[in-house]
Amino acid sequence: MTTRASIRFLRRGKTVELTHVPPMRTVLDYLRLEERSRGTKEGCNEGDCGACTVALGSLKNGKLVYEPVNACILLVAQLDGKELVTVDDLADGDTLHPVQQALVDTHGSQCGFCTPGFVMSLFTLYQQGGAPSRDEIATHIAGNLCRCTGYRPIIDAGLAACSGTPMDRWDKGAKQAAKQLAAFDDGTDVFVGTSDSFIARPAKPETLAGLAAENPDATIVSGATDVGLWITKQMRHLPKIILTGGVKDLHAVQATKEGVSLGAAATYAEAMPALGAIDADLGEVLRRLGSTQVRASGTVGGNIANGSPIGDTPPMLIALGATVTLRHGAAERSLPLESFFVAYGKQDRKPGELVWRIDVPKLKPNEAFRAYKISKRFDQDISAVMSAFRFTLDGRRISAARIAFGGMAATPKRGALTEAALQGAALDQPASWAAAIDALAKDFQPISDMRASAAYRIEVAQGLLRKALMEVAGASATRVLGDRKAVA
Repeated sequence: MTTRASIRFLRRGKTVELTHVPPMRTVLDYLRLEERSRGTKEGCNEGDCGACTVALGSLKNGKLVYEPVNACILLVAQLDGKELVTVDDLADGDTLHPVQQALVDTHGSQCGFCTPGFVMSLFTLYQQGGAPSRDEIATHIAGNLCRCTGYRPIIDAGLAACSGTPMDRWDKGAKQAAKQLAAFDDGTDVFVGTSDSFIARPAKPETLAGLAAENPDATIVSGATDVGLWITKQMRHLPKIILTGGVKDLHAVQATKEGVSLGAAATYAEAMPALGAIDADLGEVLRRLGSTQVRASGTVGGNIANGSPIGDTPPMLIALGATVTLRHGAAERSLPLESFFVAYGKQDRKPGELVWRIDVPKLKPNEAFRAYKISKRFDQDISAVMSAFRFTLDGRRISAARIAFGGMAATPKRGALTEAALQGAALDQPASWAAAIDALAKDFQPISDMRASAAYRIEVAQGLLRKALMEVAGASATRVLGDRKAVA
């Protein structure tokens, strides 16, 4: 079986091949310390401020697509098979790129430290073509923070530059770049290092599963949006890293008769259209999850596998009745998602076993779903309380309910007593909801931390349940989703 002992990617029209790649080397360190391309800045070093944003080009369904990513928490090995574009590449001699020129014309920069990141986020939006609205531009740059210019002139620059078909060197060279990237896609497994210290990016499902089983002490990485912080903030030593992103099968997002089936390496960006089609609330929470950069790298499977009690996707998927499939070597097993979370920091996953697939049922005609994310910042913030509700209706009565919360316990958790108390409750009789609302305080005993007090969390959880019931009771009313609206 052929294995390549190098990381290969496209850079400024040429193939870069690296044979010595320390497992924990980030793209930001590679650019600034090795390539000496220092236009890309280091800000928070945790994927929050966007100063380090670069663009990754990849083939998706045969089309060359550029997405913004945070170089500070992206590993060099994740560049394999892609094109890397940085702010240092954009100007053509003395001629600025249209995005750069627009930022000059609108006075979109003061100290300038954040500007390279804004340029690259807007560059990826420019490559999409079309004419995005002010709200769409604001959503796209939500992962880029500026503390002195203010966002109005930056958004004005986006409106000026992103106003039609892209006309730059990347558009002109798209066919050649796509041809080069297609040549990289040869199905070869990548293994760089030794048996004691390596970074691997398998391309075949059996190689990935076998390597993980043989190295149960290895760190499994999908998007690195969490593991990247282990490296940059916690200073952990991770000598063995296995990347899941090279396996095409694990990026699959399939609509089935039952619902949606997601490969564990499907990014949020890849999964959002299918999951959002299940219910508008699910799509809106995903829109607020992280940033454009995080959604381009982070994965639904990774959000599940790390077992965080404050992950945004598990409560929604649990409420919908999702199942997770695990793989160890050639053996697979499936279990309800809520059963995967055993205790704080502990999941029902043995060493070397991988989260492989997530199956999410679609809603039935007599089912209603609601999900709400409560956080200090509207965009790109960790939840204080994440809630999800699925009600099965028999006319105007609730015959069954599935309720799940994040941030309220040591794991994402269902509210069994609350669910039982809702059975038989009438949508037209708010007094019949009282027992269920009171039961939340018995189902959950949250802690106080920097995000919220225990008392606040319980009060908010009760208010969200009441809100969900009120919305479902008046199902013909308009649902307000953040700054958007959808008709229920």
